[in-house]
Amino acid sequence: MAQARPDFAPRRYGVVSACDGGLLEVSGLALPIGAQCRIAHGRGSLSAEAIGFRNGHTLMMLLGDPVLLRPGARVRPEGRPGMVPVGPDFLGRAVDGEGRPIDGGRPIATALDWPAGGVRAGALDRARVRVPFDVGVRALNALTTFGVGQRIGIMAGSGVGKSVLLDMIAHGADADVVIVGLIGERAREVSDFVERHMQGAKRSRSAIIAVPADHAPNLRIRGAMLATSLAEHFREQGARVLLIMDSLTRVAHAAREIGLLLGEPGAARGYPPSALATVTKLVERAGNSAASGGSITGVYTVLADGDNQDDPVVDTARAILDGHIVLSRDLAQRGQYPAIDIAASLSRVMNDIVTPDHAECARRFRAAVATYEANRDLVLMGAYRAGTDAQLDRAIAMHDRLTAFLGQRQAEVIPLAPSAAQLAELMRDEG
Repeated sequence: MAQARPDFAPRRYGVVSACDGGLLEVSGLALPIGAQCRIAHGRGSLSAEAIGFRNGHTLMMLLGDPVLLRPGARVRPEGRPGMVPVGPDFLGRAVDGEGRPIDGGRPIATALDWPAGGVRAGALDRARVRVPFDVGVRALNALTTFGVGQRIGIMAGSGVGKSVLLDMIAHGADADVVIVGLIGERAREVSDFVERHMQGAKRSRSAIIAVPADHAPNLRIRGAMLATSLAEHFREQGARVLLIMDSLTRVAHAAREIGLLLGEPGAARGYPPSALATVTKLVERAGNSAASGGSITGVYTVLADGDNQDDPVVDTARAILDGHIVLSRDLAQRGQYPAIDIAASLSRVMNDIVTPDHAECARRFRAAVATYEANRDLVLMGAYRAGTDAQLDRAIAMHDRLTAFLGQRQAEVIPLAPSAAQLAELMRDEG
């Protein structure tokens, strides 16, 4: 067995010269942005990442707690800058933003790595979305049909059911590999998600990357990049990948923290340009690959702060994604789950991947729901006289059946074909 050659090269190191609000200045060590380092302190060590440089000093951010950090601490580079570990060893595992297990299992040993920022492909190297993607949720399958390789957002305020809908999609989706990035969420949600989805046959095709809200902002971004890089690796193998990111807003918040630390101006309601650019770059990495035949179907949650659909992150996501699902707090308060606002939701590829009859039934369903909602107050007050508007009369007569069609139990899975058949039957009765 061949022995590894000893490394006699001098080991480089720098020293911590300043620490200000989570931003470290390191002197004597020139490193590229994205490089990781180990900082010695006492009997232990801390991890940090290079995020910039200024006046001959490298600017770094800790990946952990700065307690006990002292001036003059030695900083040594480690690993390959800009690369993250990938490979089949991640399937069936739950890891943190650095690829270390959080499920109590053995360390992940893989010799494969992938650029953290992705491999840039030409616009024409992305194949078109041509095939429907089954997510197991009747309202989505029938009325906002997803396509293989589509990027779609789930947009709502807090506590309206984004995580529950994601749970239903992860449970019912027809995919070879499911990569879930839980970025900036509550630790309790992470443990619940791992317990539900890391069991049985689903475990062997799933990987979870979890970075809770109390972790450093650069670690949250690394978690999102690791999840996307894993998805790109499996797409390169020709697999049909479902990438779930919860949430894109927390990634933007992390990028905002880093941008403000580096002195960028807060342009759009406190978000520096780099924060919104981070969201765009992350989303653009999903899609179909013409070369390998694989695909990444991306589902991203977007938190609308204060239910504001004009929030900069919501607006940026809506512009770059191939569709959006809007969850309504009013519908949730009425007891409709999932609380999908069909009139406000849209899949931009639906008409290209479903039959004309399916598209027409969906259009008529939307029209009936929108007509009823626009006149709901008049109907409930008794101010509307039957026979005044034929379309509203039909919408009132069908309201209970339309609402029942949109509802679904969390553990229930309704495939694409039955969803379309039930929609056609419902609208045929209406006609």
